[in-house]
Amino acid sequence: MKRARDIGRALTLAVLLAGLLFGLGGCRRKPKVAAAPPGPPPIGEPETGLASWYGHPYHGRPTASGEIYDMNLMTAAHRTLPFQTWVRVTNLENQMVTTVRINDRGPFIEGRIIDLSRAGAEAIDMVGPGTALVRVEVVQYAGGGAAPPGAYAVQVGAFLVEENAMRLQARLAPRYGDVFIQSFQAPDGLYYRVRVGRVNTLDEALALADELRRQPEVAVALVVRLD
Repeated sequence: MKRARDIGRALTLAVLLAGLLFGLGGCRRKPKVAAAPPGPPPIGEPETGLASWYGHPYHGRPTASGEIYDMNLMTAAHRTLPFQTWVRVTNLENQMVTTVRINDRGPFIEGRIIDLSRAGAEAIDMVGPGTALVRVEVVQYAGGGAAPPGAYAVQVGAFLVEENAMRLQARLAPRYGDVFIQSFQAPDGLYYRVRVGRVNTLDEALALADELRRQPEVAVALVVRLD
């Protein structure tokens, strides 16, 4: 009986050792899970600044590109990037990333660089805070080629009273010549935007904005693409 018990214990130990060796071998042979491929490399220099988002009451209204704004789509507003540009937006406060398409103009607030749709904001967890420090990188222009040429101006004011817009226009026109007013129907009323210049490069527009900021009657100078 003792010999039988010894033989049984030996067989049990052999089975356990074989299972352990098989398990270790299986672990060694288990293929690695492939990481998700990276997105397209960025084009040009990244832009860093504050992002905001917009939903109601803009949902269902025309955007600057003519599309109807849908806050549930992955889109965004940017002041100078061509329409249909795809950008990668990284929330630098939590490192969450999303990709959105530019189809609108804005935000028209100094210090903010992009206005995300609600869906875009949800993707990087910034709906609650309302704003976040982000990095914006172009990953594709419309058609997959280079950035198309454009025309730029500098917005120096937006007024609900047309006479106020005309007064600022009259003060700046003798020095800058091409000062024009464009109306914009916002949810809270009709705005009259005062814009200066029609230049063909972003660098020219940025230089013009720097000069305008030094004028006592100019409170804000925002470069905006006109097409």
